[in-house]
Formats: sequence, structure tokens, C-alpha cells
Amino acid sequence: MTIELPGAIAAYFSADKKGDAKSISECFTPDAVVIDEGNTYTGRDTIRQWMANASTQYTYTAEPFALSEEDRRIVVASHLVGNFPGSPVDLRYFFVLQDEKIAELEIVP
Repeated sequence: MTIELPGAIAAYFSADKKGDAKSISECFTPDAVVIDEGNTYTGRDTIRQWMANASTQYTYTAEPFALSEEDRRIVVASHLVGNFPGSPVDLRYFFVLQDEKIAELEIVP
């Protein structure tokens, strides 16, 4: 099933598929916040480093399969398969957009 993702979110998943940490960081506002695995990353440079580390530690594919809205956040459910502990897993990505960029992202199981 194909879902229609908002532009910034589609760009995020496209860059993630390529393992392109720089392109991923450019999907975010300059002062964006990401929360993943209990850690908080603030700002594009920190977000780029977070993604660069993740792509060197693990190989994975993320396939978004559902889109909804919850508490003014866009929620994307995605199926991840890779060489990380617990694979495969379905994760929920909670996005807040601002000026066609990602201002906040929280990733939870």
C-alpha cells in the first residue's frame, strides 16, 4: 500500500533509504529536536551526526505503511527490517512540521 506523505516527511524517508545523513538533516528546521531511544538531539548538526552514527552501526530499510494525526502531530507507522537488535519492528514516527520542514520528531515502538 502506498501512502501520500507530506513533502518534508517524504524527503526524510527518501534520504534515510539512501543513508544520506546530510540530506536527512536538511529536512529539519535549524533548531529541530529529535527524540529516539531515550536520547534527545537538537539542531541540524547534531541530527546529522545521530543519523551518521545510526547508518554506520546498522543496515536497515524503513517502509512507511500508515499515516494519521494525533495531538497535532503527523504519525507515520513504518516497518523496519535490518541487522539491529529486535528486527523486524514497527515504529511510530511523530512529526511536527514548521514552514515545510520538520521541527520535531519522536520515534517510538
